[in-house]
Amino acid sequence: MNYQETVNWMFEQLPMYQHQGASAYKEDLSNTILLANHLSNPEKNLKCIHVAGTNGKGSTSHMLASIFQEAGYKTGLYTSPHLKDYRERIKINGKEISEDFVCEFVTKHKSFFEENSLSFFEMTVGLAFDYFQKEKVDIAIIEVGLGGRLDSTNIISPLLSVITNIGLDHTLFLGTTLASIAKEKAGIIKQKIPVVIGEFTSETKPVFITKAKETNSKIYFASELINKEYASALLGDYQFHNKKTVLQSIKIIQEKYDFQISEINIENGFLKVIQNTGLQGRWQQLKKKPKVICDTAHNKHGLEITLKQVQKTKFNLLHVVLGVVNDKNMDEILPLFPKSAIYYYCKPNIPRGLNASILQQEAKKYELNGEIYNSVSDAYKEALKNASEDDFIYIGGSTFVVAEIL
Repeated sequence: MNYQETVNWMFEQLPMYQHQGASAYKEDLSNTILLANHLSNPEKNLKCIHVAGTNGKGSTSHMLASIFQEAGYKTGLYTSPHLKDYRERIKINGKEISEDFVCEFVTKHKSFFEENSLSFFEMTVGLAFDYFQKEKVDIAIIEVGLGGRLDSTNIISPLLSVITNIGLDHTLFLGTTLASIAKEKAGIIKQKIPVVIGEFTSETKPVFITKAKETNSKIYFASELINKEYASALLGDYQFHNKKTVLQSIKIIQEKYDFQISEINIENGFLKVIQNTGLQGRWQQLKKKPKVICDTAHNKHGLEITLKQVQKTKFNLLHVVLGVVNDKNMDEILPLFPKSAIYYYCKPNIPRGLNASILQQEAKKYELNGEIYNSVSDAYKEALKNASEDDFIYIGGSTFVVAEIL
């Protein structure tokens, strides 16, 4: 199989949460452990930082990777989902894994995958660990896919565990309260491994403290860190907390482990994060006149901050290209959007995408008025056609909407 055929096979043959939703969520790590053993446990030869959280884990992971790269370390970065190409999930020093490596890995282990009904995510995690070990990375930043305790990445013994924040998302399998979700995320805290908590609430803090006591792990609350303000290429207001989380993490790595990271490495790591890692879709500006911003914020916690930033921006009229997936709680996210905007409703081109007409009907309950479009692209084209130079176009609601625009 060539690269496209290989990726298509992975997508079509195996469950993948991003496309299918709940049916792809596995209740245990037995398959991942089985695959790791089959691959001779590459994860045991990696130095890792493990990053979980409801929001901000992608930005945090990329900033950490950028700083390590600036310090001269060969840095593996595993994230999800991808926006355009599957290979975005697995990078070394910002360079995507080669098509050849993906093809060879899948071809070599295809019969094993089929025999054991491995999921898309399990295969991808195995591929990442195998690649990072073979390429002898100095450090691997590993982002959790979903939750923590039962996530396929949770077979590693990291140098440091990081939990950015807790919000109500994926409640179908993580729980319906902040405390229950925090408990799932806290599942990445390992015996005697330090843990950094980015943000906490009165509900989540006790969960983290209890778990850290159980595992004899030193716990650090990054929001309490007093630090100087660093400029960053990532311009979203929500990066304020992510930067603190990164700084607290780097501080521990400097003090506890043999990594030489200077102040200039940190400064440049923040400034060159997009250039170094290829991160996209975080308050990303696509045009100046009209101003066009796309952002992957897709739950209440993320959208609250992003939409506040929209309202702080100077513009004449706001146009919102909006699409969501079908398991979103509409009554939680739609009240966050301004009534004064013009809406362009669309369906992300995946099975989980919510029909644009249903989104329009739900939005009308909150006096959000707009038309339906056949695709994300059509909605964006219409917004561009209608917007004057002084207007603002915001594109979001789902990672997959942003992916189609990019």
